[in-house]
Amino acid sequence: MHIRSPRALSREFDTSHFRRALSQFATGVTIITTRLSDGSFLGLTASSFNSVSLEPPLVLWSLANASASLDAFSGNSHYVINVLSAQQVALAERFGKRRTNKFDGIDYQLSRTGQPVLTGAAAWFECHNRSRYPEGDHVIFVGEVEQCEVQPQAGLIFHNGKFVKTTDA
Repeated sequence: MHIRSPRALSREFDTSHFRRALSQFATGVTIITTRLSDGSFLGLTASSFNSVSLEPPLVLWSLANASASLDAFSGNSHYVINVLSAQQVALAERFGKRRTNKFDGIDYQLSRTGQPVLTGAAAWFECHNRSRYPEGDHVIFVGEVEQCEVQPQAGLIFHNGKFVKTTDA
């Protein structure tokens, strides 16, 4: 069931101020990957990742409505959420920019459904694209985890507009 409350009556801040306030919340960094119908791969950097449920195992992430990748991720049955390690800043930057083939020269393996899993990730979750919820200027994707792996190591986080490495695994 989707319950919607009435909209807030007013706000006393602008988008820039809201973005600055949000930047104070440190988040993990992920790269979401999928295989397109033509066999090529698509990937993007995202810090909007959260666990939802243990039973069934559900996670979520969100993507801007304006993203050129929205249709591909909305239409695909599966994707992989790669949780980046502290050593993967260059990957986060690479997949955060527009470029034609982000996978050139990148080490990866294929999941059981043929999705790219990035080598060196601290963890990864192969998800069935269970549901999508449009909210504001984003779509929230809920994935049901079908397979996951973990390699505990120092993580990569995003805080105050920049990547920061944790020191502990």
